[in-house]
Amino acid sequence: MKHTIDAKNQKIGRVASKAATLLMGKNVATYQRNTAPKDVEVEIINASKCSITKQKTRDTKYSKYSGYPGGLRFETVEQVALKKGYSEIFRRAIRGMLPSNKLRPGMLKNLTISE
Repeated sequence: MKHTIDAKNQKIGRVASKAATLLMGKNVATYQRNTAPKDVEVEIINASKCSITKQKTRDTKYSKYSGYPGGLRFETVEQVALKKGYSEIFRRAIRGMLPSNKLRPGMLKNLTISE
């Protein structure tokens, strides 16, 4: 099943939670939490037209750690949007809402985001 979510004039978290629920397969009657659904595809359109406040772009930070002492780096939403686009912001939000186990990479492969 292919699901399309229009992100125009919607908040990032609302769209991300809806997409995460669909990717996990919680909307079908045969839901099992230990298996990833195989026939689910989620497409998010108009990602760059989402509703996001200026305060959110400045204050929300993503962290990266290189593994070395002093290697903790922070990026704001504004920097990520300029460097990689709004699709990366949605991808990171959805990734955080999926279960952190071996099923997550397979679920994220079924996600497509267009700006």
